Amino acid sequence: MASTKFPLAAWSRITSSKRLYRSSQAVSTIDQKIYIFGGELLPREPVDNRVDVVSLDAQEHGAQTLTAPADAPSPRVGSPSTTIGSSIFLFSGRGGLEMKPVEEKGAIWRYNITENTWDFIKPADPSTLFPDGRSYHCITSDGVDQLYLHSGCPEQNRLNDLWAFDVTKRAWSELPSAPGPARGGSSIAFHDGKLYRMNGFDGKTEQGGALDIYNIEAGSWSTVTYKPDGVEGPEARSVASLLSITVRGKNFLITMFGERDPSALGHAGAGKMLSDVWAFDIEESIWQRVEIGDDRPVARGWFDANVARGENEKDVVIVHGGLGEDNQRLGDVWALRF
Repeated sequence: MASTKFPLAAWSRITSSKRLYRSSQAVSTIDQKIYIFGGELLPREPVDNRVDVVSLDAQEHGAQTLTAPADAPSPRVGSPSTTIGSSIFLFSGRGGLEMKPVEEKGAIWRYNITENTWDFIKPADPSTLFPDGRSYHCITSDGVDQLYLHSGCPEQNRLNDLWAFDVTKRAWSELPSAPGPARGGSSIAFHDGKLYRMNGFDGKTEQGGALDIYNIEAGSWSTVTYKPDGVEGPEARSVASLLSITVRGKNFLITMFGERDPSALGHAGAGKMLSDVWAFDIEESIWQRVEIGDDRPVARGWFDANVARGENEKDVVIVHGGLGEDNQRLGDVWALRF
């Protein structure tokens, strides 16, 4: 076992509203604010392209819906986001009348939270390779100038590729593909020069039992394996989350919720959803199930989550929306504090 037991954690509900009901959306956190974009309330029908803002501040609970500027991403689903400084970045997704992958030839959308404006960042050299449009991919950043894009669903089949986008140079670089089968609904996180990837759905089965680690400087993958039995480690799942947090000076990865068994209805239905939270001690390389009280979010997949900086500069996990086991979209926002 790990030398130090993971601290107890407690959920608290921040807000819930009809406007916020959705799944397959993007959630970003900057300072004390939560930014929500995209997603769907009905299968294959994207909500609009306005940004909703929720405050962590207890005095400001409730959501503010901002007016969409003239130049903004088209409504889309399955397009996760990441942040650098006070900017939010997203790539592709699925939308339009035919709900196909949004093909923007390698361009990235950047949202300025101060001005409520979007920039459409095209690659500086349009002749270079760029990742195909896709949905249900995962994206993260190093917090400086690099975005990392992995896997997802193009128009047909699934992907297992890994790309880096230099925001300053506006240039894509293709990196070594991840081990294991191609997949959608995977999760990725950045910590200390490494990318951590787990879970996903390969078209037949949910993936689990492996935490794949990409060393950015070395340009190589390694894998930590575990039993995905819900005892030694988290069960296999997809459309979940993976977040890097610091608790009491120790670094952890948090994975939670997700779909364990897919629905026979495919995208139109809900499978078996999970409600658990797991912490991976990066130094000890071991999983622990996080002990939580009775008040907690219902089981869900197809949600989004992020890490906010709460009071006293402590990391707080934020979860919004998703699809419940009853096949209904959720509109709640929760905070997990340690």
